[in-house]
Amino acid sequence: MPPRLNKRQLRELEELQHLEATGSPASEQVEEEEEEEPSDRGVTSGFAALVSAEGDDESEDDDSSRPSKTKKKKKKKKASATTPSIVPTPHASVQVMPTPHTPEVGSPSGISKKEKKALKKQKAKAAKDDTDDLDKALAELSLKYPELKRPAADASSIKASSTFFSLLSVSLPHLDSEAEMRKFFGSKVVSASKASGSGTSSGRRPAIAAKSNLTRPQNTWWPASHRQGLTMRGLTDEEMEERNQRHQWVGSMDEKVWTVEYSRKYKGMTKTFMQMVMSGDPEGLFQILRSFPYHADTLLQLSEVYHHREEHSTAADFIDRSLFTYERAFVGSLSFSTGSNRLDFDRVENRPFFLAIHRQVSDLHRRGCVRTAFEFARLLYSLDPSVDPHGALLHLDFLAIKAGMTQWLLDLWDVQCRFGENACKGRSHVRALPGWAYARALALFVQEEARDDEEHKLSTNALIEAVRAFPSVVPLLADKADISLSSEVRSHQAFRIHTDASTLRKQSDSILHLLSHLYAQRSFSLWKVKSRSIWFATTVNSTPLPSKSSMPFSPTPFSPSPSLFDTLYTAPSLASSVYRHVVVLESVTRAGRLFGFLPASVTSGKQLACDPLPPPTRVSEYDGEFFQGAEDPLAAHPRGRRENQRMLDRLVPDPVFRRQLQDFFEANPHFAQRFPGGIVEFAQIAGQMPEEILEDLMIEVAAGQGGRDMPGQMPGQDLFGDVQLGVAPPEEIPRQPQAIDHDDEGDLDGESEDDDEMNEVAPLPVRILRNVLNRFWGNNVATNAESSDDDDDPGEELRDEEGVD
Repeated sequence: MPPRLNKRQLRELEELQHLEATGSPASEQVEEEEEEEPSDRGVTSGFAALVSAEGDDESEDDDSSRPSKTKKKKKKKKASATTPSIVPTPHASVQVMPTPHTPEVGSPSGISKKEKKALKKQKAKAAKDDTDDLDKALAELSLKYPELKRPAADASSIKASSTFFSLLSVSLPHLDSEAEMRKFFGSKVVSASKASGSGTSSGRRPAIAAKSNLTRPQNTWWPASHRQGLTMRGLTDEEMEERNQRHQWVGSMDEKVWTVEYSRKYKGMTKTFMQMVMSGDPEGLFQILRSFPYHADTLLQLSEVYHHREEHSTAADFIDRSLFTYERAFVGSLSFSTGSNRLDFDRVENRPFFLAIHRQVSDLHRRGCVRTAFEFARLLYSLDPSVDPHGALLHLDFLAIKAGMTQWLLDLWDVQCRFGENACKGRSHVRALPGWAYARALALFVQEEARDDEEHKLSTNALIEAVRAFPSVVPLLADKADISLSSEVRSHQAFRIHTDASTLRKQSDSILHLLSHLYAQRSFSLWKVKSRSIWFATTVNSTPLPSKSSMPFSPTPFSPSPSLFDTLYTAPSLASSVYRHVVVLESVTRAGRLFGFLPASVTSGKQLACDPLPPPTRVSEYDGEFFQGAEDPLAAHPRGRRENQRMLDRLVPDPVFRRQLQDFFEANPHFAQRFPGGIVEFAQIAGQMPEEILEDLMIEVAAGQGGRDMPGQMPGQDLFGDVQLGVAPPEEIPRQPQAIDHDDEGDLDGESEDDDEMNEVAPLPVRILRNVLNRFWGNNVATNAESSDDDDDPGEELRDEEGVD
């Protein structure tokens, strides 16, 4: 019985029957167009053609395209539109004779699928032969003309640089530690913890209307102005060339290098900060923040004070404020998501930002926010990957495994290995770090476990290379992770454990064992997993080690390199990066007894917490030359009457209450003595105080208490939660008025700073002041209020005196 036909097959059958019976010009036109169309499919007749068409529709044919089928069907429909419909019976046996234009199945003109595959193979072979001939020709030309190799090398370098930048690109959503905490503990737990930790201070100030990628501005912070005295600029071509010569680098990638610049006022505040640090007076730091609440060095110094007191939440809050200070200066300039922006660490203005990120990484890891810690460590590395001044790679080797970023770790290894030899000269490299050699092997093992690869060939080879290149890690990691090794391995001279640098001759050997101890202390928990510890022990016990005389083996370009380590870390620049990493993490490294590997110049030298171990290639530091031209922001600057009135109008917009305050100052000279700058100075200090402290200040002065000489300072209190520091009160900072140089009135820098100061002014909390004034001087204030209702604008008299319209 013939097969049953569907509607489409019946329609095509009747079209073919009609065309063959009539032999109309339309049929000839269709056949001619079908012959002209490029198609490898053989044309069949009768039911064989229909069955072949049905099979072709159900199967995938690489050589035929769907648009050609649609085109044929449309043309056939158009031709059949002029013919009557012929409907055969469903079970009728119909036989159609082939026409001269239609070849039969199996004829030489019909092409089968096997023949198509054979044709494809022939074409591919021919293309491969052409490619081989082209490669041979290019090879011959490269031998004859060596300069032709340069464009290809440049293209490969550009591709590697682009990949490297993408790996350094920071994921902004993963910089939020609070979001990571919510994933682990839930939003309700995190919100309750924040509410209990903030106490009653959360309602003192409105939320800061500012966006930040590095932190979450809190409503307990001071109102932020636009830049806080910090600006950004890119290095010029001359400065870039000088930077390359300073580090003896050959070649450079297409990256943009920036630097932060201090305003004269910010420099002056930094100079005062250094005086406070040298005097060893923590209370003086709070004095600075009362006048300049977003001074990064002061915030970082206070963070260190609270960290040593184990008040970690307060220390972390100060770190967040310092990051926010710098980020406000980066707006519109430095972007974290491109991976191609750098900060020049040799300039002292940039170093506080590096220090803030480094401490943030350590604090996030302590809290268990490994994904956020990894992202901040990647940001720290991207700021200066050539030197890595704070040792971000020493964080990334174990954070990448903990955060599940194993592929990122492997990609960074591969892309750095693809750079040319010139790129390795004087620049940090992952092949030279023992922790990265073992982390690479572990990352490969983790990926092989994920895809159920029981052979572990790649990871085992990588671990063997790591053991042969840096055997000093093996006994330390085995002891920390409780991995048992054979007695033969333990007795080998390559696995001798050094506890300090006293038995080591070379500086590079001391750094190598220091890094080995550091990696074992941080990463041993990653190797404690049963499958990993068994794999580690089996691989190490079966790895043949060379003798002492032939220890420096010759690795491949993608293998760990002890010779590259010796070359790089003999240079003082990269050596100081490792020392700085250890000094910043003093609480961790000293507990691990790692200070014994540091040279005496580092341990016995005087180190500043605000600038630990300045780089040997530094361009600037906090010295007399740097502070030239700085102005003292704590000094009382005399202003003209017009400027004072403008400031007062901004501080107290209500003219009635503004006149009340002026009368109050005139009637209470004892209160006015506390503020040499007059009512404007009082308004500026009061505008930065929490409401409770401002009210206590007014009550104290009203009661006739002398208090301290520092204007606006409360006895035994600070402006960050009434913290008692238990230190003697600092000496008063000299507040000598500075003479105004009228010749500099047109100075652009001075004008811009004056404008910034005017823009930073916020209105006073009038409600609190009015309540306090009414409480102690109710009669006088009421009388002044009644008289001020009939007065004109208080600034009108001043304008008449100065002749201003």
